[in-house]
Amino acid sequence: MGWHDVSVRRPVSVIAHRGASEDAPEHTLAAYRMAIEHGADGLECDVRLTADGHLVCVHDRRVDRVSNGRGAVSTLELADLAALDFGSWKDPYEKPESMDRHGRSVLTLDRLLRLVKESEQAGRRVELAIETKHPTRWAGQVEERLVALVREYGLTDSVRVMSFSARSLHRVRRALPQVPTVFLMQFLLPRHREGRLPPGVGITGPSMRIIRNHPDYVIRAQRAGHRVHVWTVDDPLDVELCARLDVDGIITNRPRQVIDQLRSLGRR
Repeated sequence: MGWHDVSVRRPVSVIAHRGASEDAPEHTLAAYRMAIEHGADGLECDVRLTADGHLVCVHDRRVDRVSNGRGAVSTLELADLAALDFGSWKDPYEKPESMDRHGRSVLTLDRLLRLVKESEQAGRRVELAIETKHPTRWAGQVEERLVALVREYGLTDSVRVMSFSARSLHRVRRALPQVPTVFLMQFLLPRHREGRLPPGVGITGPSMRIIRNHPDYVIRAQRAGHRVHVWTVDDPLDVELCARLDVDGIITNRPRQVIDQLRSLGRR
């Protein structure tokens, strides 16, 4: 199966999927602050463009699952989203006053980048992996806004962009060639089996399902010169497999528990 030499293993990077989303409502400022406190090396977010041109951190095309509102993100303005509760769905028994306003309101990419910048200035470097969601009615405008914000905050060294869309990654590389890109994969297509990625992409993002079914993919991708960031890795057996395969990064909803497990395995 091609296990790596134990003596040369590196620490595995732990990236908090939508923040510490097992413990706090996904994509809220509270979830990202918690992830930083729990020791995550990186934060992961999904971005979508509102009707009035703001990038917000929402995974689904619609807000129905994670808020008390309804409708597609792309048809709503930021003010509409700001009026919604994005927190109480996680724990309907939580008293509203027990969670601060930031634990419940929609999070903009602007605010999340500011958190990364603030953390950096306080001496705690944390990376941000931004996933662009496609297809979208806004097409290239998503990448244009993303690029402008990353430049504005001067965070080209702390950000990477992920997508299932090779076209989206191409747009980002053209504008910000120094920013790493990650090609996400739900299934392993024949053309990718030997580790090949779209031109210029340096990191592969296989699903945990791919890793379970094709564990030898990790070493093939790394031999092709690529880093391997696996999503979404929550089960302790999956964490153990990823550590054994010597993946470069684990994207998880439970950063604190994964860090503790990796430490016990000698990978932190």
